[in-house]
Amino acid sequence: MKIKQFRYSADNFSYLVYSKTSALIIDGGAVEEALEFIKKNNLILEFVVNTHDHKDHTLGNQKLLAQTSADFIENDILLENGLINLEDEKINIYHTPGHTWDSVIFEASGSLITGDTLFNGTVGNCFCEDLKVFYNSIKKILAFPEQTTVYAGHDYLEYAMAFARIIEPQNKDIDIYLRQYNRRKVSTTLAQEKKVNPYLRFNHEIIIKKLEKNGLPTKTEYDRWESVMTLED
Repeated sequence: MKIKQFRYSADNFSYLVYSKTSALIIDGGAVEEALEFIKKNNLILEFVVNTHDHKDHTLGNQKLLAQTSADFIENDILLENGLINLEDEKINIYHTPGHTWDSVIFEASGSLITGDTLFNGTVGNCFCEDLKVFYNSIKKILAFPEQTTVYAGHDYLEYAMAFARIIEPQNKDIDIYLRQYNRRKVSTTLAQEKKVNPYLRFNHEIIIKKLEKNGLPTKTEYDRWESVMTLED
């Protein structure tokens, strides 16, 4: 299974996940670029899917469906099935509510396509207004192997690291993380995220001290997560 990333609308990403001849597209806003790649590589677009139902992620759906024979699968059906088969390979789907109630992530060949649940260096806004639900989704992601590649829904990496540096100014891993940043292919590993992403480091001593300095609760792991989500400087 291979994954091709396409940038559109400045910082959004589409993902084409494909095997020998079959493909599906996730958040397919990069319509023309994706169709050109599909044609060039003699692929058949089988499915159009989304990480969640925000317009910046769904805006390419109708064009893709009109120009191909692909089927659209809604998120409730994705979750009911739990996976998509492309030829002999599987793409697993997990429910990760928090950014939105319908948010899902896709796992294929050691990679996660995380939409707006987990970004490279940060996390999404909690528009479902239930931080406990979002916390459980982040814990679900953290349970994947550390070598798992993270492909996010937007490129906020440099902005995220500017904020991370305010939270942990002595964190030398931030410089290492930034040096590997490649705008033409934005991805990290969970291991890298755990070293720099403040929203995954709620159990780290430095983060806990920062929270306590700000007068925020730290007694339980969930307290720390909720407190990290309120940090501003």
